[in-house]
Amino acid sequence: MYSVRMRMHNADEDCGIAQAAVVMADWWNVLVLREIARGHVRFDALASELGLSRKVLTERLGALVARGVLRRSLYQRRPVRYEYLLTDSGLALLPLLVAMQDWGDRWVLGDGTTTATAPPDGAEHARVHALAGAGTDTGTGTSTGTRLPADLQLSASDGSERPVVAPDAAATVLFTYPGTGVDWGEDPIPGAPGCTLENRLFRDAYTDFRRADVAVHGVSTQLPYEQAAFARAEAVPYPLLSDAQQHLAAALRLPTFRGAGRLRLKRLVLVLAPDRTVRHVLFPVEDIPAAVEETLRLATAGL
Repeated sequence: MYSVRMRMHNADEDCGIAQAAVVMADWWNVLVLREIARGHVRFDALASELGLSRKVLTERLGALVARGVLRRSLYQRRPVRYEYLLTDSGLALLPLLVAMQDWGDRWVLGDGTTTATAPPDGAEHARVHALAGAGTDTGTGTSTGTRLPADLQLSASDGSERPVVAPDAAATVLFTYPGTGVDWGEDPIPGAPGCTLENRLFRDAYTDFRRADVAVHGVSTQLPYEQAAFARAEAVPYPLLSDAQQHLAAALRLPTFRGAGRLRLKRLVLVLAPDRTVRHVLFPVEDIPAAVEETLRLATAGL
């Protein structure tokens, strides 16, 4: 069994940072959790995504199960096979993973600037556009885009828990935005304004989306009660979903920025198929009216 040996001062016994470092242990543990958050919960899928040997991956998974971060769930008896799922303790680590990504995007892959947009030659741009994959597999006719985890649900502004992808729609439009009614202070953050306008434009086009059997979901890291107040004030007809716990951000490695005291999603639009795979990506979104028009075109094409 893989074990972590650390020289710790006596004071570290009461230090949450030190104890969390023991659990995370090394960068492979962090990447294992990253992949499980993305929906790669079976051993072979994890080994393929990470390029780890079976021995090392077995050690890491065993350590994370022993720490209570993961649990094993039997999905096949002959031979015995398990899925590795996040416990409540593991789910509580997702905001930490997203914060690490945000720091890496800004300070390692970027120039330290706080922005709600992204340059076309940057890491965030490449990562987001890779969600759509290479299109369609000609052999099976299925999308090759990134697939959202089947059990991913978010809190809606009406108090319910909803799947991110509508199960009964021909397609789902998922647009993320930093937040409505937010005061960015004296120095506006590039790419952040316009969240109310964006919701209004999707509201005005909602009949056209529904006529084509396309669902529309708006997502921010605001709390459900904040979203509910905005939905009532603006008569928003589609669900607003809260990613305050960053479950969606972790599943898709979505770009974020910190503004007005909160980690916020950068503005982007995804069109997803009923099988939860990403078909189309719009990012960055700078011309909001043009983006809503393009989203309607992409979402309804071929339906």
